Amino acid sequence: MRLIFLGPPGAGKGTQASILANSLEILHISTGELLRKERKEKTKRGVEAQLYIDRGALVPERVVMEIVQEQLTKPEANEGWILDGFPRNVSQASALYELLIETSQKSYDCAVSFDVPEPVLVERLKKRAIKEGRTDDTPEVLRNRLKSYHDETSPLIQFYSDRQKLEIINGFMSREAVTGALKEIVEELKENI
Repeated sequence: MRLIFLGPPGAGKGTQASILANSLEILHISTGELLRKERKEKTKRGVEAQLYIDRGALVPERVVMEIVQEQLTKPEANEGWILDGFPRNVSQASALYELLIETSQKSYDCAVSFDVPEPVLVERLKKRAIKEGRTDDTPEVLRNRLKSYHDETSPLIQFYSDRQKLEIINGFMSREAVTGALKEIVEELKENI
């Protein structure tokens, strides 16, 4: 199973990707988590990414592509994966398609978009910033992140819809209900493989 999770910050992509990846025993590739790890370790990529993250801007495509390529070339990626936070725009979606060809991997099965009202996202992000001590999640940065998402990532929904590879989930439901909806999508995909 190869899935792409789309949605704004705070939509629950990471939580659900982790739950589903564990259930399916496949790789969970979270570009956000991988970037946070690199920033914490102060790698060259991490330091560069920090400059963009501090102001709520998207990390340069080249940096994100390097991280995704490293993950997709791991042997366990052949068993399947969930991409969480990537691609972020149509250009990255095209680059992903090329990368899958280069690495001789099967294409993705489906892109899942998590739909959550913006006021709910803002509240979730504020709570997460406090809970996880994310000092980069100031109100201004949160607004910039949501604007960046809508400007850059929203066209992806149309991109995957045009290819009939899109499922939309109400991310405002309970965690358990969202997990259940995702498992239904996976079962349906398995039947069609």
